[in-house]
Amino acid sequence: MSLLLLAWLSSCADGPTTQPALVAPTPTRSRSLPPPNFRTYEVGPGQSFPNLGDVPWESLEPGDWVNIHYRPEPYREKIVLCVQGTVGAPIVIRGIPGPNGELPVISGEDATTRPQLDFWGEDLGVIKIGGASYPADLVPERIELRDLEIRSARPPYSFTGSAGQRTYASNAAAVYIEKGRNIRLTRLRLHDSGIGLFIGSFQGETYGNFVEQCALFDNGIEGSTDEHNSYTSGRNLYFLANWFGPLRAGALGSNLKDRSGGLWVEYNWFEGGNRQLDLVETDSSAIVSDPHYRQTYVYGNVLIEPDGDGNTSIVHYGGDGEDPDIFRKGKLYFYHNTVVSERAGNTTLLKLSTADETAVVLNNVLHVAGSGSSLAVFDGVGTVELGGNCVKAGFVPCHCEPSGVVHDDGSSIALEDPAFVDPSGDDFRLPVNSPCLDHAVELPFPLDLYYFPWDQYQPHQQLVERPYDPPMDPGAFETCKEEPCVRDAGPDIDGICDGTTGTDRFDGADALAPDLDSETPTGDAPQGCSCRAGPPAPGPLSSGPVGFLLYLLVAAAIHRARRR
Repeated sequence: MSLLLLAWLSSCADGPTTQPALVAPTPTRSRSLPPPNFRTYEVGPGQSFPNLGDVPWESLEPGDWVNIHYRPEPYREKIVLCVQGTVGAPIVIRGIPGPNGELPVISGEDATTRPQLDFWGEDLGVIKIGGASYPADLVPERIELRDLEIRSARPPYSFTGSAGQRTYASNAAAVYIEKGRNIRLTRLRLHDSGIGLFIGSFQGETYGNFVEQCALFDNGIEGSTDEHNSYTSGRNLYFLANWFGPLRAGALGSNLKDRSGGLWVEYNWFEGGNRQLDLVETDSSAIVSDPHYRQTYVYGNVLIEPDGDGNTSIVHYGGDGEDPDIFRKGKLYFYHNTVVSERAGNTTLLKLSTADETAVVLNNVLHVAGSGSSLAVFDGVGTVELGGNCVKAGFVPCHCEPSGVVHDDGSSIALEDPAFVDPSGDDFRLPVNSPCLDHAVELPFPLDLYYFPWDQYQPHQQLVERPYDPPMDPGAFETCKEEPCVRDAGPDIDGICDGTTGTDRFDGADALAPDLDSETPTGDAPQGCSCRAGPPAPGPLSSGPVGFLLYLLVAAAIHRARRR
């Protein structure tokens, strides 16, 4: 019981501390209105502050809000945020959309900077969160940036800084986080830059940051592999419900490149890039010793590989530098993703850098446009554990003579076509007649508790609860199958819908007829028995109604905390 309570309390903590908990970080709740008795700065036409440069950015305090109102002309101004909010009073900079939902635009092209601000790295971003000479240098903390379009930080664009007119560096970012703790980026559009989002590690001082419901696209530099839609590091970084679109034409970077210790990539959509995910070694000795560095979680995502685009591998895990001793050398948990390659030629799902890297590949839909043998699981190095996948028939372990190994437990289903709802329209849900349905395997601990796929991506940049219709479906989306139901004579023992008459398909606990309703334990509303919201009990908690109740309490608390 003490271990259970410890897991519960750790998972509900308000973001990571200096010694991060061994569960995914939890953001503070995002407020829709500023707290009482704090300052609000209104920016835009007819407002108290017509321009961004009129706001005293150097003097922002916990609880302050800056509302940037939409105007047809972009705000051509740069800012630095070297300030700190608190848990109950974050500093919030948000856009106020136009009449048709248009986001306010902050452009780096021909931008100026408030003269009172004095900071280094002016050529590295439009909005910088990090160090400054004025205001006084510190590690920015508890800042929320949301509902803005930020763009145009790359050559040949120029700006006017402290040294006059200058051109942006090739690796300039729309949002440049040099260092920061518990920074939350929500519903941003980051594009037309060398890098859409950059987050530096700052010797491990950067941690607990969240990127959610953002659109990152049309970034990169022609002919260069060094600039990406997103390039991040730090400790405990969380990507949720983002749309990662194609890079700029001719750009050779990856879609998401990361060097973090503690990375959660959950319910995102990726299109193209040299690789969709490039998860390599850290540049910080503090991160190498972080317990999260050896574990990476990628689940609930859609990854699309266009024909002829970039590298033939989808995910790279390990390292790309000259010192393999600091490569990740841990486990990549890759599960409940939908991977679609439009390549006519070969596609490789995973590139593992050394024999010390392992990928746990469970419950994915893996489909290629080419023949089955054009799909390889890995490039021959490291260890891959396969189970519960719906994969193209004829797939091969490797297009090579492997030195590593693929352990296939035989629970995957191989078929020619998963029968997506509308692949030409990018609808990769599974219809009710898909042969992939119900072929997922139970997730092992701790995936079944801390990192269960509670939700699913909804195009685009939206998140909805994933129905629970056991046995679960492979891939990023669950399909509900309608079934006739009649009311039980009494309450369900464990609150799980029973399935068909005479068969306890879901739980095996009741000998009664099926419930009328799968959404309530007593079955007293006519929604039907096809699906319910909530995961199955993990093995340690599945013995009887008491264990199930304990599980529900813990799981509900974790779910609430992680959705804040």
